[in-house]
Amino acid sequence: MHTLYLCASPIGNLEDVSLRLIRTLNEVSLIACEDTRTSATLLARYDIHTPLTAYHDHNKARETDRLIDYLLTEGDLALLTDAGMPAVSDPGYELACAAQDRQIPLTVIPGPSAVLTALVLAGLPTDRFVFDGFLPKGGKARRDRLKDWAREPRTIVFFEAPHRILATLADLADHFPDRQVAACRELTKRFEEVVKDTPQGLLDHFNENPPRGEFVLVMAGAPSQAPDPEAAANLARSLTREGMRTKEAAKIAAEKTGVSKRLIYQALIADDRQAD
Repeated sequence: MHTLYLCASPIGNLEDVSLRLIRTLNEVSLIACEDTRTSATLLARYDIHTPLTAYHDHNKARETDRLIDYLLTEGDLALLTDAGMPAVSDPGYELACAAQDRQIPLTVIPGPSAVLTALVLAGLPTDRFVFDGFLPKGGKARRDRLKDWAREPRTIVFFEAPHRILATLADLADHFPDRQVAACRELTKRFEEVVKDTPQGLLDHFNENPPRGEFVLVMAGAPSQAPDPEAAANLARSLTREGMRTKEAAKIAAEKTGVSKRLIYQALIADDRQAD
């Protein structure tokens, strides 16, 4: 039985390869890659002539079975994504699971990671962190993710596309105005940039300097002190004075502070009763 190699590829700088990666890509009989054009550039740089086949989100339902059959009958296979580690917000998870189900040997060729690179560059706590993929584009899923982050004490690392970065920073400024956030772009490339500020400070920066390139955002976790119910109630009171309904004000204050919505709502109702 042959082996599946999950291979980390450069996240920008083509010199970020290991001797083991070069040897593996030369020795396998087929390379499955997210974009054959991107991988062909890497292979040409190191004079590697192993055949390529496409494996990406749009064909993985069909191609996973074919590649498993290849591993069972034909030869060793390497999996490359456009940048970074397969299966981490990139194709590869389904193929790795299918290989394990068929008891096909698999191993990882470690290498560059946008997540770890940004985490170290950000200057925020690294002893405990959580990687959260891409922030949902909108709706309930996005609101729920932001609500989760209000209570998350670990450093939070996530990806964002350049055309959505301003909207995301605006949401962070609304929900987490005092937290430090590092916006990391063009990692390992010539114009690598890390800008660290509050969400509003970053929003001002990128309004003046249009965002380009893929972003990794690193945000400080929730403060370690226990949530302050009185501060949460005061926030809700300010929202009701602006015309917001009591239930909605309690909900928003709970999301931003981590205090129970029920407790905040009860405090607002008690205010109304005292006023009567």
